[in-house]
This record gives sequence, C-alpha cells and structure tokens, in this order.
Amino acid sequence: MLDPKDIAKRITLALPGAVVEVRDLTGTGDHFEARVVTPAFEGMAMLDQHQAVYTPLRDVLDSGALHALALKTYTPDQWKRLQDRTRTPS
Repeated sequence: MLDPKDIAKRITLALPGAVVEVRDLTGTGDHFEARVVTPAFEGMAMLDQHQAVYTPLRDVLDSGALHALALKTYTPDQWKRLQDRTRTPS
C-alpha cells in the first residue's frame, strides 16, 4: 500500500518547486489522483508534463504497486486562471 505523501515527495524531488497534491481515490493505496503545478511545465506539451510526473514513479508503476494515477498538470499561470474561473463571486 502506497502513501500519498510518499508519491508527492517523489514528484517534488523530480520537479523542485512544484506544488503537489496527491489523493487516494479508493482508500486501497493503489489508485491516486495527483495535481502538479510547476513552472517547469512552461512550454511543455501535456504528454511531456505527464511523463515528467510518471518518471520518478516508474518503479511503483512497473511493479503494479501503483495501479492508477490520474494526473492534472498545470503551469502556475494555468492554475491561477483556473482558480479565477472557478472562484464564485462574493
């Protein structure tokens, strides 16, 4: 069983300065969702962003310990725009 904190730490070590949030979607420790916000994604295609996140997790993906990882990847500007759009007016 994997700990979301360990997954987040691996991603953060691979992408220094990234803001990473990982949630266990099923409570079984093998299906997760990760949101990663980092300037390192500037100019990168989404596929390349996802590969940058998968790379530090390759061993647990290959072993089957991490069965599923849903990714949401953003540059800081993309994340800010998304937050601005979803913020409800007071």
